[in-house]
Amino acid sequence: MGLLLGFVGPLVVTASPVVWAGCIVAGFVLGWYAPSIWLYQIAATRGLAVRRSLPDALDLLTISVESGLSFDAALSQVATKTTGPLAGEFLRVLGEIQIGTGRVEAMRALAERTDVPELRSFIGAMIQADAFGVPIAGVLRVQAKEMRVKRSQRAEEQAQKVPVKILFPLIFCLLPCLFIVIIGPAAIHALTLMGRSGG
Repeated sequence: MGLLLGFVGPLVVTASPVVWAGCIVAGFVLGWYAPSIWLYQIAATRGLAVRRSLPDALDLLTISVESGLSFDAALSQVATKTTGPLAGEFLRVLGEIQIGTGRVEAMRALAERTDVPELRSFIGAMIQADAFGVPIAGVLRVQAKEMRVKRSQRAEEQAQKVPVKILFPLIFCLLPCLFIVIIGPAAIHALTLMGRSGG
């Protein structure tokens, strides 16, 4: 698509051969890299949404299991009561289990699809609990607490980055305006007095 635009664009505006060649190269580069950048951005946004919704989903999953539901039924509750990419992934896991895939294989496939470290850690803990016969409720409680701690740590980390991010807009946008507002009237007054004294 980018290469096509590079060919057609200069023909429409009747550009010189140099501009025409430059547009072709730019169109080729845009057509080559833009889809990859777009897909990367979509994957990053989706991973961030999964990471943000995971602690709440684990809390709901823990409450459901502790109230007496099986893990699959609790996972179904979380998938139907929540929205977003994580709920869709849980529905896909349930669908794979219903068509005959083992729970461990379905959970591993989920870890491979999402590529979110926190979700991978949770799935690893659940697979180990299933393998060693550990009560799932206790594992879920520990995982939910760990996810809440990680979420608060991420929030604190983002809050600590704010002063650095605001420094350059403050220096280059706000301070010049303040200097103009504060020093401007005094400078105009001084120039007016100098003009009168010179006259």
